[in-house]
Amino acid sequence: MLANVWSDLRYRLRAIVLRSTAERELDAELRFHIERETEKLERAGVARNEALRLARVSFGGLSRIKDDARDARGVALVDATMQDLRYAFRGLRRSPGFTLAVVGTLALGIGANTAIFNVVDGLLFRTPPYLIAPSSVNHLYLAYDTRGDHAIDDSFEYRRYQDFRRWTSSFSHMAAYSLAMIAVGSGQDAVEVPVGRASASLFDFFDARPVLGRFFTPQEDSLPAGSMVAVLGYGFWQTRFGGRRDVLGQRIQISSGEFTIVGVAPEGFAGASGDVPAAAWIPVTAYGALQRPTFYQNYNWGWLQVIAQRKPGVGETAAIADLTHAYRLSWDAQRALESGIDPVDRAHPHVLIGPTQLFRGPMAPSWVRVTLWVFGVALMALVVACANVANLLLARGFGRRREIAVRRALGVGRGRLFRQLLTESLILAAAGGVAGFLFARLIESSLIGMVGGSVGAGADCVDPRLILFCAALTLLVGVATGLAPALHSGGDLNGLLRAGSREGSYQRSKLRGSLVVLQAAVSTTLLIGAGLFVRSLNHVRAVPLGYDVDPILIVQRNMRGVKLGPAQERELMERLESAAARVPGVVRATQMMSAPFYDFENTGLFVPGIDSVRKLGRFQLQVTSPSFFATVGTHIVAGRGLTADDREGTQPVVVVSAEMARRLWPGKSALGQCLRVGAEDAPCSTVVGIAEDTRQRGLSSAPDPTYYLAAAQQSLTEKRPRIPFGLFVRVSGHAADYSDRVRRALQAEMPGASYLTTVPFADIVGGVQESWRVGATMFAALGGLALVLAAVGLYSVIAYGVAQRSHELGVRIALGAHASRLVRLIMRDGVRLAAAGVVIGAAIALASGRWIAPLLFEERPSDPAVYATVAFTLVGVALAASLVPALRAARVDPNVALRSD
Repeated sequence: MLANVWSDLRYRLRAIVLRSTAERELDAELRFHIERETEKLERAGVARNEALRLARVSFGGLSRIKDDARDARGVALVDATMQDLRYAFRGLRRSPGFTLAVVGTLALGIGANTAIFNVVDGLLFRTPPYLIAPSSVNHLYLAYDTRGDHAIDDSFEYRRYQDFRRWTSSFSHMAAYSLAMIAVGSGQDAVEVPVGRASASLFDFFDARPVLGRFFTPQEDSLPAGSMVAVLGYGFWQTRFGGRRDVLGQRIQISSGEFTIVGVAPEGFAGASGDVPAAAWIPVTAYGALQRPTFYQNYNWGWLQVIAQRKPGVGETAAIADLTHAYRLSWDAQRALESGIDPVDRAHPHVLIGPTQLFRGPMAPSWVRVTLWVFGVALMALVVACANVANLLLARGFGRRREIAVRRALGVGRGRLFRQLLTESLILAAAGGVAGFLFARLIESSLIGMVGGSVGAGADCVDPRLILFCAALTLLVGVATGLAPALHSGGDLNGLLRAGSREGSYQRSKLRGSLVVLQAAVSTTLLIGAGLFVRSLNHVRAVPLGYDVDPILIVQRNMRGVKLGPAQERELMERLESAAARVPGVVRATQMMSAPFYDFENTGLFVPGIDSVRKLGRFQLQVTSPSFFATVGTHIVAGRGLTADDREGTQPVVVVSAEMARRLWPGKSALGQCLRVGAEDAPCSTVVGIAEDTRQRGLSSAPDPTYYLAAAQQSLTEKRPRIPFGLFVRVSGHAADYSDRVRRALQAEMPGASYLTTVPFADIVGGVQESWRVGATMFAALGGLALVLAAVGLYSVIAYGVAQRSHELGVRIALGAHASRLVRLIMRDGVRLAAAGVVIGAAIALASGRWIAPLLFEERPSDPAVYATVAFTLVGVALAASLVPALRAARVDPNVALRSD
């Protein structure tokens, strides 16, 4: 059976690939049979010529025999397809303007969708390379109630991770890891790169073999301090070590420790993060011991993420129950070590699980949801592009209807005509798909940078998944755009042969008008979305932050194992502040202990007359120098700020924000009030000033209560003295332009292997505004594209209608119709189509409001100003698109129009 199938398949493939040889063999075989039949007739006494004629007649016609043979070989379909392709290419070559317009339109739509799919695929669907059985691997999240709020976190303490391993039984593997920017190398060669801190069990999740050496083992990741070994990332091995194979055994400084290289990870290996390959992997216990020798004994350092692989047959519900039980036991263990922890029945600790793709988990940032909306918007823009192309193909088909009628009269079947027109559409879509793929590569890096920097950076534009998506989308577009013209290639054959140019055009114009209404409706919906996001972004930018952003540079010190006493740390910070102020272009500098949206500090507060300050909210602590308020631009609204007189040995003072004053001393003046910081018996810090409110953690919530202490007044005898860790530096221009200059100037003040990092404050604040910026940019871009396509579609419909009605318009002018009346008549048709689209699009936008509302900022999804602006814009575009055809209609020469009919 299989032998027969294989023989038949080889026969058919040979007939297609070696077609000329098969045709020669067929001709030779037919000549042989005709010659034998001729000889047989000659032996019966028939003359040679008559015998040859009778032999050919007995076979029933050579052409029919050849066609039957080709059908049997499966070549007939190939022949017909090749003919259709040649016919389509000839037709498109004769209309280069039409071809370029269609291909360009499809390229924009397909390219935008392909690029956005690449990002969405990387965010939500692409699993980490080499991961075994990804459907059974889960990322773990801790959830609990605190002070009336429900908190979700994926930061584990190492001891909590141990508790989960000890008290769960549903998992075959569990691993802890984290990725952070850490200095690698020493001296001038030190660079901050992503470094993975991982338990040895992480490598059990992957089917990956090192290209050199080995991964570190559980023995090297054991307590109390692990082993100082490292596995290099493939990319870092190539760039830093030139891919040399003698790196094994060499030592490299990572953070404050010297690590021995024992292996090189395979290319593309990124652990559980999936999109950011680490420069090196080190044991989690070794890194923990470097930072805090007692890291595994308490629950006060949450720095790890945890993944777990369920055992076969264990479902998600059972796994969650097992994890929650372990978490409750771990919670009680923490309460035994620490005071002030709510009991289990009040905190309700439980565990949530999610896939390895973190952006599908419960902590996904809002810009991920915006990106999904943008993907939907891109598909809607593609619908507009398809409607536009279908309109152009319909117009082309209407212009060729007499040609099609003649072809049908000559015997071409409707099925063959349908296939030819569909083939033409598929060719155009294929060209648009190739151009769109190239366009996607051009905009991919910009799109990835817009929606998350390194997110999706591991995705390659030649990824088979991406190619498959682009190909499927191209095929769908080709069929969708070619279906309507192909279906309308029929009609009354006799009527089409007798008809003039006006016959049958009215019904088909209704179809084209419907497509224009569809384009206008989708454009309206997209432009309304763009308007809502633009207004949201404006509202975000208008939020009073309480400080300046663009001219501020954040300088952070990393001691990298260099040990300094409190007095030496204070002296170092004062030297850094003075050195920064001397850098050309720097206006002033100040010390800081926390930075909005970046790093937070708080401690216990006690106020006479208030039982629990903690119940009134979270109060942000800032320890700084006297120049703080002038440097960051925060104004003092009452009293005074910190001064040089606020130094050690003088009365402790504090400046509080207006929101903090309202919470702690409602209805009273905060000036002169007593605030005890750190302990109930701490010295009383007198409130000497009230600063304007600032936003520290979020834009949508109320201002964060903040208090400011003088660095010079902080006691150096405490167990953990409050000493600033960095600087705010104000420059005369944009902070990014001064980043490297300031870092180089201050690095000379750093002792030993310690170093500084600089971050423009605008980069941090810009990240908080990311979701609204992405929404505004992408909605506006795709909405603008849809608007242009809708305008082109409307213009083509009106222009085609004017051409079809030239006889009617000529009669009207001959009978005395005024040109202005004709202009109004034509433009009214365009406005009517646009108005219908606006009404439908506005209704769709209103219906979608409840889903898009959570993504907006202080903006209603039914904002009448946005709807009115979009409606006027669409109508204005419709008037502009109708104007040229209307003026052309007014200039119709009645004599020419009547003679041409």
